[in-house]
Amino acid sequence: MPTLDRRDDVFVLDLGDTENRFHPDWLASVGTLLDEVEKAEGPRALVTAATGKFFSNGLDLDWLLAHTDQGESYVTAVHALLARVLALPFFTVAAVQGHAFAAGAMLTLSHDVRVMRADRGYWCLPEADIDIPFTEGMSALIQSRLAPRVAHEAMVTARRYGGQDALDAGIVDRVAEEGAVLDTAVEIARAQLSKAGPTVGTIKARMYADALRALREGDIALG
Repeated sequence: MPTLDRRDDVFVLDLGDTENRFHPDWLASVGTLLDEVEKAEGPRALVTAATGKFFSNGLDLDWLLAHTDQGESYVTAVHALLARVLALPFFTVAAVQGHAFAAGAMLTLSHDVRVMRADRGYWCLPEADIDIPFTEGMSALIQSRLAPRVAHEAMVTARRYGGQDALDAGIVDRVAEEGAVLDTAVEIARAQLSKAGPTVGTIKARMYADALRALREGDIALG
């Protein structure tokens, strides 16, 4: 399950050491930890990381197939997490040490900056391959954070981007060696500690108003 650590004023949210799929209990745990960061006072920033082979593999499709009657509330909860991270009133960095697929890749896009391992791991939106269309909110988030050509390629072809490919496409902002991904992310976050408070929250809310509206109010159908 997710855990929260702190390096001085940089909070480090570790998503876990499994595939870190968005199970309802996992979503609730992440939400509780984000509450703690938001309630903190003074300068602060957030790094979201993980341990092991995966950053996150996204939706818990096994759970969703077993609880089809809860599909609407589940997707709403996923959208809420993506929207919340996108608009957090402090600087956020995703430390992508392993595979980030589907909603896991979208979660990285909700952060201000992304650092990815250079030599292993893929960033991918596989929805075209697994026959699950993006919701309106997911589409809006992706298109708000990626250049049009890159968003089209990522969404329509389901391309798997390695670290250097993702950097070249502008999907991530930095690459680092295996043992340096988290430290690099913390270093970037530490440089932006003063960017915490209502002003930054308002800037993000206005900058991404359309994506946030789509995540909170748009069509949530996955099929």
